[in-house]
Amino acid sequence: MSGELGGRWGPILVAALAALVVAGAGAALTTLGPWYAGLRVPAWKPPDWAFGPVWTIIFTLTAIAGVMAWNAAPAGPERSWLLVAFGVNGLLNIAWSGLFFRLQRPDWALIEVVLLWLSVAVLMVAVGRHSGTGALLLVPYLAWVGLAAVLNWSIVRLNGPF
Repeated sequence: MSGELGGRWGPILVAALAALVVAGAGAALTTLGPWYAGLRVPAWKPPDWAFGPVWTIIFTLTAIAGVMAWNAAPAGPERSWLLVAFGVNGLLNIAWSGLFFRLQRPDWALIEVVLLWLSVAVLMVAVGRHSGTGALLLVPYLAWVGLAAVLNWSIVRLNGPF
C-alpha cells in the first residue's frame, strides 16, 4: 500500500510542494512598499490584485505539467533532466522577485527575466519530450513571463537609472 501511495502520489506531492516553495519564496521577496508605489508604470500594467491569481494558475499548471512529464518519462537521465529544468526555472523565478523587489534593481531584473523566459522555453521542450499536453500547459507561463519582461523593460525606461 505505501509503495503504491508513494508511486502514485509521490510526484504529485513533490510537484505541489515545489510549487508552494517557489511561490512562497517569491512572495516573501515581493514587497509592495513606498519604493514600488513610487514607480512610474505604463497605463497597460495589470492591476496589482491580478498577479496573485495569475501566478496561482501558472504554478498549478506548471505542477500538473511536471507530474505529466515525470509519469511519462522513463526512469533515469530523462527524469533527472526534468528535475534540473524545473529546479533552474524555480531558482530563476525566485531570483527575479529578489532582484526587482528586495534589491530594488529593475535593471538587473530585466537581464534576469530574459534568462527566466528562456528557462520556461527550455522547460516546455523538456516537458514536451514526454507530454505534449504538459508542454501546452506551460504556454501561459511563457506568455506571462513575456508580459512581465515587457513591463520590466517599461519600468526601467520610465524610472531609470537605478
